[in-house]
Amino acid sequence: MDALLATIPSPDRGVWYLGPLPLRAYALCIIAGIIVAIWWGERRWVERGGIKGEVTDIAVWAVPFGLVGGRLYHVITDNQKYFGPGKDPLAALEIWNGGLGIWGAIALGAVGAWIGCRRKGIPLPAMADALAPGIVVAQAIGRLGNYFNQELYGGDTTLPWGLEIYRRVTPEGREDALAGIAIDHTPIQVVHPTFLYELLWNLGVAVLIVWADRKFRLGHGRVFALYVAGYTAGRFWIELMRTDEATLILGTRVNVFVSALVFFGAVAYFIIAKSRGEREDVAALRGTEEPAEAEQEAEDKSVTDVVEDGNEDDAAEKDKKNSPESVKPE
Repeated sequence: MDALLATIPSPDRGVWYLGPLPLRAYALCIIAGIIVAIWWGERRWVERGGIKGEVTDIAVWAVPFGLVGGRLYHVITDNQKYFGPGKDPLAALEIWNGGLGIWGAIALGAVGAWIGCRRKGIPLPAMADALAPGIVVAQAIGRLGNYFNQELYGGDTTLPWGLEIYRRVTPEGREDALAGIAIDHTPIQVVHPTFLYELLWNLGVAVLIVWADRKFRLGHGRVFALYVAGYTAGRFWIELMRTDEATLILGTRVNVFVSALVFFGAVAYFIIAKSRGEREDVAALRGTEEPAEAEQEAEDKSVTDVVEDGNEDDAAEKDKKNSPESVKPE
């Protein structure tokens, strides 16, 4: 009884309704994380010599790409949930029901950020360094959505911080862990809250990379690489604790292998990029990657100059013909 009283209760639901409008805790946590990442990234970017508002401009590209990439990774690696006998493939589009793979979100989000940086003439590694702490804190906030959804937990435990899992049902009496409501708060399981372990680990990574950035003046993408290495180191052991359904390779969850591979890649980049020296001067680097708008403006200006030069030559020729010296006596 004492152990039960010491456990962590779960929310009785993850969805509230304002009339017909559903308010999903998972979606709200994702949105809150994005806002924090943009706000903090904007501050860090300005401190590093950037212009206020540029992070928001980049986010317009990075966020949609990241959401699509995260969902694609989830659907690919957990395809058994959506495809096969008795499954609904259209459920793969229901992102509000949870399911975003961080690897896909980072990969495709980086593509979107690169496009935005290219258009603004900003080196991507410098922008990534500014965004890194905010991204990992956004991931921590997003894990709160898993808490409300009663998902991403580990095996049974008797530890005092074990998480209570309740049976949730819809008004029709159908069991539904996401859309249902827990009427009876007697736990059907007490489990390791692995989402909480990851949340706390992510906050620790944020502290680490901010400290390292200030002490060693990291640049050239090394802050971002340190974030990736730190995050994947934690994700490796946390993933081994999870018991939810997942794709397996040789009996091991696929994300365990991905975490290891990405970790070594991040460490390698962190070491190699050290040869580039201390943190780059963002203001001095501006324009080293000429944005598409600038290229177009340059082309337009060239065309305009040619037209104006041609008009000036025509005017000069006309003035010459009409000058008194050019008029022949009859």
